[in-house]
Amino acid sequence: MAQTHSNVAYQVMWNRLISVVEEQAQALVRTAFSTSVREAGDLSAGVYDTEGRMLAQAVTGTPGHVNAMADAVAHFIRRIGRQNILEGDVYITNDPWEGTGHLHDITMVTPSFHRGKLVGFFACTAHIVDIGGRGFGADAASVYEEGLYLPIMKFADAGQVDETLVRIIRGNVREPDQLIGDIYALTTCNEIGHRRLIDMMEEFELADLTGIAGFILDNSRRATLERINALPREQATGEMTIDGFDAPITLKVTVSIEEDRILSDFAGTSGIDKKGINCPLVYTKAYACYALKCAIAPEIPNNAASLAPFQIAAPENTIVHALHPAPVALRHIVGHFVPDTVYAALDQILPNLVPAEGAGCLCNFQVSLRPRTDAEAPKGARRAEVLTFNSGGSGARPQFDGLNATAFPSGVMTMPVEATEHAGPVVIWRKELRPDSGGAGRQRGGLGQYMEVGARAGHEFDMQAMFDRVDHPARGRQGGKPGAPTTIAQDDGTPMRGKGKQFVPHGRRVLMAFPGGAGYGDAAERPKDLVKRDLLRGYITAEVAAADYGLSAEEIKEVQEAIRKGADL
Repeated sequence: MAQTHSNVAYQVMWNRLISVVEEQAQALVRTAFSTSVREAGDLSAGVYDTEGRMLAQAVTGTPGHVNAMADAVAHFIRRIGRQNILEGDVYITNDPWEGTGHLHDITMVTPSFHRGKLVGFFACTAHIVDIGGRGFGADAASVYEEGLYLPIMKFADAGQVDETLVRIIRGNVREPDQLIGDIYALTTCNEIGHRRLIDMMEEFELADLTGIAGFILDNSRRATLERINALPREQATGEMTIDGFDAPITLKVTVSIEEDRILSDFAGTSGIDKKGINCPLVYTKAYACYALKCAIAPEIPNNAASLAPFQIAAPENTIVHALHPAPVALRHIVGHFVPDTVYAALDQILPNLVPAEGAGCLCNFQVSLRPRTDAEAPKGARRAEVLTFNSGGSGARPQFDGLNATAFPSGVMTMPVEATEHAGPVVIWRKELRPDSGGAGRQRGGLGQYMEVGARAGHEFDMQAMFDRVDHPARGRQGGKPGAPTTIAQDDGTPMRGKGKQFVPHGRRVLMAFPGGAGYGDAAERPKDLVKRDLLRGYITAEVAAADYGLSAEEIKEVQEAIRKGADL
């Protein structure tokens, strides 16, 4: 018989559950085939009760995956049917509307049984490099063109893998070994989570998770509501403009702080785009909730109860509530700007709390490499799909500078050059911080970065650009200046678009400058020692030090002399 447990014991179990799902996530990092998972951490992992409510999530992972996946397990239960949930089952989908927003994310769910009884579920998501279709990019006109669709179904039925499904997947993607390897990695990480859960249940003599689930959800709900109810009952509207594909897009949200909830209503946002930058509501919800939780209750663990008071509304067929069959491959571009839009409203209610705007969406690109076609290719030339994750600068905070080349809100890591070049015949000729790209202010915006990319001799490639902030750089707060915009062109001066598939011939390189975060506060208020430090480190040039921060010629000369003498940074 299961014992009755104290609150102290339940707190220990809660911490153990968090460590269980973190080990689950790390198992995926160690076994995944895709560099986006291994190197950038573009994944999520979580444990759920028998009702499909998320009890704990891994620290490793992205808000878009985790907070969207929080809703996904209930869809799996409904689609599979409780009577069909068997020990040894593994379920799969990449449904954008019942998963995490686009076909390039595969979500796997595994029921967890203890002594023959269903006690919960483990779920994990990973971004996979190739799902067929047009490839990872914005060029499709509907979701049907974007790749292979896997409805919620059984990957394994009572321990027996569906080999017909495996053959269908292998026959519809460019990198079959990599994709099937990732699916098995996802399956394995859920199994690791299950094993650790059973160890915990046996240690604490738990017959089920009912008691610990109640403790987690009740305490999380109460703590979150206390934070919300301590805020002023006010309403404000935030708005921002981003590049879009062919035309600018308006994102607009009204944030209302009410008793026991905060409502974010996206009425007034632009409609569906013809290209694949539309965002299903589940992904919009994920990032809107994340933004508010970061600002209001950052230390309360993420679970179903701590997310529930943050409620999201948006009119159907807006770019933040795209319905099937809208193209959604690059839904992260719009989704990653949702937090800055929410903060534009929240800053009016709770001043001096949220950061200035940052780069927003990740500065990703995918290259589809192949042997050159303009002349005979060398014998060793080959095809490959290489996706690389990169970041611009984050916005300055009320008390701190922005972070250089660091993703917010996505949280994924920039991929090392070595890992990228190992994935295919691609060469990263340059990757370094971009001086002067962080907006000037009392607190300076984070720097973007330069990248120069080409292919190995004998190859040409198509580049799928996934950038924004070309025409609409990050905006500062409280007098802070904007960050630098994105630029992209070939090394011979041929201009390139911020989004879309573009051909790069043999021997050419692509030169990119990723955007900086905006500044916070008046630049005249920045302490001179910090300006000198930035100049010493190469974050700003002498011209900006003088023009934006008022450093005198003598002070600039002093720093330049220190640099010449090799002063300690």
